Amino acid sequence: MTFDQTALFAIFAAVFGLFLWGRFRYDIVAFSALLVAVVLGLVPTAEAFSGFGHPATLVVALVLIVSAGLVRSGAVFLITRTLVDSSRSLGGHIGLMGGVGAVLSAFMNNVAALALLMPVDIQTARKAGRAPGLSLMPLSFATILGGMATLIGTPPNIIIASIRQESLGEPFGMFDFAPVGGIVALVGLAFVALVGWRLIPQRQEAAGNSEAQLSDYIAELTIPDDSDLIGKRLGTLDKDAEQADVAILGLIRDSKRHYGRAAGAVLQAGDTLVLEARPDALDEFRTTLSLHFSDSARQETLTAAGDGLEVIEVVVPEGARIDGRSAQSLGLAWRQNAVLLGLARQGRRLTKHIRQTEIEAGDILLLLCPRERGNDVTEWLGCLPLAQRGLAVTANDKTWAAIGLFGLAVLAASTGVIYLPIALGLVVVSYVLIKVLPVAEIYDHVEWPVVVLLGSMIPLGAALDASGGTQLIANGLIGLTQGLPSWVVLTVLMVVTMTLSDVLNNTATAIVAAPVGIQMATTLGVSPDPFLMAVAVAASAAFLTPIGHKNNTLVLGPGGYQFGDYWRMGLPLEILVIAVSIPSILIFWPL
Repeated sequence: MTFDQTALFAIFAAVFGLFLWGRFRYDIVAFSALLVAVVLGLVPTAEAFSGFGHPATLVVALVLIVSAGLVRSGAVFLITRTLVDSSRSLGGHIGLMGGVGAVLSAFMNNVAALALLMPVDIQTARKAGRAPGLSLMPLSFATILGGMATLIGTPPNIIIASIRQESLGEPFGMFDFAPVGGIVALVGLAFVALVGWRLIPQRQEAAGNSEAQLSDYIAELTIPDDSDLIGKRLGTLDKDAEQADVAILGLIRDSKRHYGRAAGAVLQAGDTLVLEARPDALDEFRTTLSLHFSDSARQETLTAAGDGLEVIEVVVPEGARIDGRSAQSLGLAWRQNAVLLGLARQGRRLTKHIRQTEIEAGDILLLLCPRERGNDVTEWLGCLPLAQRGLAVTANDKTWAAIGLFGLAVLAASTGVIYLPIALGLVVVSYVLIKVLPVAEIYDHVEWPVVVLLGSMIPLGAALDASGGTQLIANGLIGLTQGLPSWVVLTVLMVVTMTLSDVLNNTATAIVAAPVGIQMATTLGVSPDPFLMAVAVAASAAFLTPIGHKNNTLVLGPGGYQFGDYWRMGLPLEILVIAVSIPSILIFWPL
């Protein structure tokens, strides 16, 4: 081996070792390795940061922003609120949620898809009286499987498409992964829904940091003048309230509180519903029924706020400006352009409009205010902010616009009309212009450690390939399988890639394994496409550990899992993935 090859192998061994150790965050490890390679002359200085402008890096960042826009527009509520039913059997629930998660993962980042559905799954488990761990791991696996079906579903597919373009002159298209990835996803989902979940150890502990632990608030929402609810009875809202996990406590009309449920009351414009709910459930209920935060005048003033709205939570200490006063008497609305959306007070019943209720020390307030004004409002009230929980206001009037723009971008990119990064960039700009996403929030949704990981590993992978290192690895694997059929070599590549992906970041695995696959195909004198497809499937199929894929890590705490729980369902699933994908690859991507 040459000095460059030896040094690069040593760097990659150190990187993978540090990834496994976990003492330092993966982006710091990758960036440090890049700098060492540049200092040693292994990566040319002019190409040191080329990975940060690489199409794969840009697409991953843009997909995360677009995913956030789809969430904020209420597109996910549109899907889940009509499908989720806590009375459904566990197997049926897993099959349905897994199917929804897989479809979403095919058209958005699979980490984002899980982040969307995880609170819904936890909420359903709570309603059904079962541990969330019985369904969270299957949901995680389903979103991983669904991401295999399209170019943008998972970062390894994006990386492999880019490597194909650099090596062969043309990338994979949007749906080139669908024949193999789609079949693997369908078979995998069937296994997870019918058999896999039964292999999970049953524990009753729920996550201490899950959405199930969010506080309930007494809150009010108003029926707008053009609402479809006008003329209906209050009792007809029970189904929507139950689905959103909201309790309807009563009705306020003409500033008078109607105690009890008043289920027979006919709803009128301007009526205020008194509710008890968590912040996320309250937003879902408001979005579903197109209700207002407050009266129409204040709603218009709020929504006219330049860069959107934010929801904040504050606790009232003794001596605060609002202590002993109501939001109305303090002039919260006209002085600070903010609305008291909810009030949490332990053990005390509220008998007035929330904005007319005298606030006491120890109360927790849920406030709606213009974006970037949260700190000013908190200080003006004399309150203390609670930890940020990612609360957001759904722009439910932009739902179909957001879906339409994204659909057009996917169509344009898949037909070759517009380059994918450009199409996604146009969606992001459009979401900002129509105020689905505030400008100030765009970069909050980019997972910067992943961007740094990609930007650092891509030049290292290119250097390994240029030095002949990938050729050495390919020759080693071919030597190991010498004399065996090409499909056996393909299977060995899948097993090695899948094993690496279970203990390393799947993005880093794809960067290293894809060039190896191309070299193996070249040595054997066959098409490289089946080898790239094998790497794509194997790099994403990380089901044995909670560290192989971010989705598995996300459900570790909320599901109450232990490290050794994953292989029970993951090992047979990985064997099934290999058994299904090899013949599928050979059919759709002949050697």
